[in-house]
Amino acid sequence: MRVTQKKLGGLAAAGLVAGLVLSPTAQAAVTVSVGDSTAPWVGFMNVTELPINGGGFVFGSGWGVADLVTTFNDGANTMTLSPNTIGDPDPFWYIGGGAPGNPGNKIMEAVTHIADDSLVGEDITFEGTVLSNTYTAAHTGTIFIRDFAPDFSSFTEVSAPATPGAFSINLVTDPTPGRHIQYGFISTGENVWAGDEGPFGTVVIGTIPEPASIGLLAAGALALAGRRRK
Repeated sequence: MRVTQKKLGGLAAAGLVAGLVLSPTAQAAVTVSVGDSTAPWVGFMNVTELPINGGGFVFGSGWGVADLVTTFNDGANTMTLSPNTIGDPDPFWYIGGGAPGNPGNKIMEAVTHIADDSLVGEDITFEGTVLSNTYTAAHTGTIFIRDFAPDFSSFTEVSAPATPGAFSINLVTDPTPGRHIQYGFISTGENVWAGDEGPFGTVVIGTIPEPASIGLLAAGALALAGRRRK
């Protein structure tokens, strides 16, 4: 687990969406889990040049979660992060223009997160399970909690690589009024032409059913056990 402090100049804040701002409260342990597709997930994309082109910041903006590319399978309780694909043939996005086999011309930092300013001033633990990570060296997956300044000019972050297995990261957030809290996942790497993404792999995260769903599952298991005992 890594804790860092960053100032945002050219690099845009992940999800510049102002949430509900609450007065700071006494710090107490709060645990948040991955959730499912019905949770208020937000998408944000930071775009930079390839290292061979200087690696400079190009732009950052809100994107649809599906456009990142992040998908959900609520039946299996999973979230999947995949390399970003852009269906635009412009050479801005692909070396030689968009076409099968042509490499990406930008680095995409796709941020799938939940913004919850009610967590300002809290001791936050974010937990879940990475079921698999088959990304090649061309892409990385990261788990994070970020505590932004009120104007999103800087943030404190705790992060960890999306290594297969259970994860749990923790950050005690600043109680200053007006700050913004985000937690979620980042997929970083070159954009890939749609249809070429298979060899680059995916990151699959196990989501946590809502408490009511867990109760129903438990009740069903007990009923089944009861029938088996008869």
